[in-house]
Amino acid sequence: MSPLVRGTTDDIQQIEPQGIVCDESLEKGKQGLHTNVVAGNSEPTPAEKTGKKPSFYLALTSLMLVILIVSLDATALSVAIPIITSDLNGTSLTAFWASISFMLAVVIVQPIYTSVSDVLGRNIALYTGFILFTIGSTIFAVSHSMPILIFGRVIQGLGGGGLDVLNEIIIADITTLKERPLYLGLMSVPMAVGSAIGPILGAVFSEYVTWRWIGWINLPIIGISAPLAVFFLHLKPIEKSIMSRLESLDWIGLVLFAIGITIFALPLSWGGAMYPWSSWRTIVPLVIGIAILAVFVTYEARPTQPVFPYRIFRSHTAQVTLIGSFIHGMVLYTMLFYMPLYFESVFLAAPLQSAVSMLPLLITVTAFSGLAAWVVEYVRHYRWEIWLGWLMLTVGTGLLAIWNAQSSLALKASFQAIAGIGIGALFTVLPIPMQASAPTTEDQGLAVGLLVSFRLFGALVGLAIGSTAFSSTFGQGIASLGFSLPETMAVLNNPSEAIGFIPSLRHMHDLSTEELYAVRNVYRDSMQIIWYILTGFGGLGFLTSLLTASLTLETEELGRQYFDVDIA
Repeated sequence: MSPLVRGTTDDIQQIEPQGIVCDESLEKGKQGLHTNVVAGNSEPTPAEKTGKKPSFYLALTSLMLVILIVSLDATALSVAIPIITSDLNGTSLTAFWASISFMLAVVIVQPIYTSVSDVLGRNIALYTGFILFTIGSTIFAVSHSMPILIFGRVIQGLGGGGLDVLNEIIIADITTLKERPLYLGLMSVPMAVGSAIGPILGAVFSEYVTWRWIGWINLPIIGISAPLAVFFLHLKPIEKSIMSRLESLDWIGLVLFAIGITIFALPLSWGGAMYPWSSWRTIVPLVIGIAILAVFVTYEARPTQPVFPYRIFRSHTAQVTLIGSFIHGMVLYTMLFYMPLYFESVFLAAPLQSAVSMLPLLITVTAFSGLAAWVVEYVRHYRWEIWLGWLMLTVGTGLLAIWNAQSSLALKASFQAIAGIGIGALFTVLPIPMQASAPTTEDQGLAVGLLVSFRLFGALVGLAIGSTAFSSTFGQGIASLGFSLPETMAVLNNPSEAIGFIPSLRHMHDLSTEELYAVRNVYRDSMQIIWYILTGFGGLGFLTSLLTASLTLETEELGRQYFDVDIA
């Protein structure tokens, strides 16, 4: 095999005052796929110019399967939690932790994977993610108690968080900025498909087979994806010894971040659910977590390979895009959590019916996440898509507040579709200005890794805000009912039990039709306030997006974007 080298890297020249950044980078990424360029000759062979080789697409297939399993796993559990809790004799507390543990683990590890993979290499981090996700899925599938199941979900999150963020980082490595919208569109398809069928599979497995298949179904997909990655996803090796790479890691920063974000995220997850926001159990860890994160931010100016490089944040385009990603995560994951609960409580839908009822949202997210990226590929501009995306998201979430128990099927479907168009478009278009604004091509992987981390952290904050708003409104609504609840529904006097009680609403015979309707309206009012909050944040996302600069996406040299079949 001939020795292979990469060409030199041209820096991106930025002209921020005029709001225009010309990307003249001719490089792919820090660990881009090897190209068939012989030492001393940077020109591609004629065969290379004909297109990418089969091995490239096999590697791409591995990444697409990675997105599929992570999306499936993240969305399949929510509708099955009541059945799992009943089967394993769990409580509302253990059900809460089963729901939130995966997200917590993902939020904590994604920036760590981003930093570690930049120093040690993407492959090592990717294989670690595969191993942890496989172990976690197996523990989940064989668990016979809620604590073991929760432990499995944490391990899944530690692996799934890495797989999720590394997928987008690797795409930034192996494609040029010019062609990236096309591949972002392709990669959005398995993400959206997994998100769409995840709730349906979760409902089908839990109601008609066994909920354990939510874990088992991951294993054959990993069994295909992991070997494809091992044999075909060959990235540029880092030309340092393993000891040199380990020494260059920002160990102090990693430890400070891991401890700080964990202590900060835990009370965000249980505030208003396990403990009141005014409780010392919520306030004390929040304050300690913020203090440690403040130390972390101050310290990050010192290392040569920091976890969060300051240079990524200097562009105002990067700043507003990260804010947008944070808000996008808030809206998306809060909707995915509360919308099935809305269908089950207000419309008295069964879990499977609830999952099917969300198809208008999930299908439009699927369609427009791919379509938006391909439109950028065609027109070579993206700002108007971002603005339209925020407008559709804001209008769509606002319209959800109109829903009530008598809403027609047309209203249910159309309002979801409007929101889904905006959510889907933003999913694939927001990474483009984030990567285009990176100081150098080698920073594009870090930039997209930060974007994904901000999206998931926004999800955690959104769920915390939603939980607080729901509990506060629900408690007031139950207290204002003009009748006393029967003993079988007395748990609803405690707002923290409201979500766990939803599956029982369809079987309540201790109330008259009018009284049950009043209780359903309390659920409706409690979730209506969440739609209003998301609408406000959507408007904020639109306003901040107006500051996004217009960045050209063109590159002139095509020679370095091909996969080397000699390595594969």
